[in-house]
This record gives sequence, structure tokens and C-alpha cells, in this order.
Amino acid sequence: MLLGPPGAGKGTQAKELVSKYGIVQLSTGDMLRAAVAAGTPIGLKAKDIMARGALVPDEVVCGIISDRIDQPDAKKGFILDGFPRTVPQAEALDRMLDDKGLGLDAVVELRVDPDILIQRIETRVEQMKLRGEALRPDDNPEILKQRLTAYEAQTAPLVHYYQGKGALRTVDGMAPIAEVAAAIGKVLAAAALKAAPSKKSAGGAPKAAPPGRKPTRAKAAKRAAPRSRPAAGKVKAKKAPAKRLTQRRKPAAKPARRGASRGMQKARKPGRSRRLTK
Repeated sequence: MLLGPPGAGKGTQAKELVSKYGIVQLSTGDMLRAAVAAGTPIGLKAKDIMARGALVPDEVVCGIISDRIDQPDAKKGFILDGFPRTVPQAEALDRMLDDKGLGLDAVVELRVDPDILIQRIETRVEQMKLRGEALRPDDNPEILKQRLTAYEAQTAPLVHYYQGKGALRTVDGMAPIAEVAAAIGKVLAAAALKAAPSKKSAGGAPKAAPPGRKPTRAKAAKRAAPRSRPAAGKVKAKKAPAKRLTQRRKPAAKPARRGASRGMQKARKPGRSRRLTK
């Protein structure tokens, strides 16, 4: 979404984005002017409103936007230029996009100086006259002043609305067209990088995680098993010296048996049985 007062250059930047990304520009002003030229019921209703520089009713604009988003050329993405104009329209847009399973990647505010905007429109009017082009009803400095007043009263609160949602990004709309386009490109690139991890976690990452965990647990189990076996071996090693000591005690008594007579050995046998009994 491109957000900014009339004459801020939203239409110019929208065309740059259309050329770069191959998406469509949804300009309520262009759609309403097309309806006026075609003489449709909505066009006739909006004709007098646009000539006065007033805002078209929400129900008319929301209906046009909803139908336009459903068209095939908007499936790849779209740029909202000049809509929403009020906080209620923004809330209606949020509900509409939620119902369609869509969401805004970024809301780019083109911040400009209103006094310079009036100078721009005066210059544009003079250039159009020199080229022999027909002036639009809103190509008038006085009408622009009225539209700027309406913007400050009704549309400017959208800055705080989208800022509260964390979607607002501001660029200097007074810079040259190429610099503004480059700044918007950086904003969209940052938004794409921010959205990429959430898409991976929602799609491929969780599916790949379980296969990666199972080998890790299996390796951990294999590593734990050899550690437990040496522990058992240590216990046996402790018991083994005890048996060896017992076996060593018997040979220690042999020298006495060798030096003693058979009668003495017979006399000692009852003593051993008594000790064993005790």
C-alpha cells in the first residue's frame, strides 16, 4: 500500500513497482475516473463528488476494490494506491483481506511538504496546458488545497493506525523519483526477508525437523550404551581383586604346612573347622 497526500507521487511510484514486479496497480482514482468516462452508475454518482474534491463513500470504494482483487491479473499481487482513505476503510480492508486469505506486505508512507505539493500541481497544470492535454477536475491548485485539508482530517490518521500494527514504513517523498523508488525497493526487500522465515517454519522446516532428530537420538543412545558397559566392567574389576586376595591367603599357609609334621597338620584341622563354624 502506498500512503500519502494528493500529489505525493503515489501514482508515479506505483508504475515503477508495476514495471519491476509485474503486479497490478489498484488506483481508486483511476478506477473511478474510468467509471465516470464509461458513464456507469458508480461513475455518475462519483462524478460530482470528485469534481468538488470530496471523498467517495466507503461502500462504493470498498465494492470496487473487492471486485478488482478477484480479477485474474491481481492474483500475483497488487498495489493499493489511494485506498484506504479513512480508518473505517482500513478496518474494512483488513476484514476483506482476511476473508480472501491475503495480507499487506508493507504500508509505505510518502512523506512530503504540503506547500511544495501545491507548487508541483501548479507546474503540472502548466505543463499539461502546453502539451494540449485535457485537465482533470482535480488538476487545480484550489481543489488540491481542499483535498489536502480533507487528507489531514480523514486520511492522516492511517499513519498511526498502520504504525500501531507495525506495518508502516516511511520514505522521503520529496526526494527525486529514482531515489524514492530505491527506498521503496529496500522496504519491500526487508519485508520479504522478514516474511521468509515464517513461511519456512510454516512449510518445510517442521517436516524436515523430525527426520533430523531421530538420527540424533539414535546416536545418543549408541553413545550412551558403551558408557554403561564400562561402568559394569568397573564393578567386576573391583570384585575380582577380592577373589584374588582370598586365593592368595591359601598359599600363604602352605609354608607352615610344609615345615610341620603330619601330626601337627592333623591337630590343626579341628581348629580350622572350629573357626569356620564360628
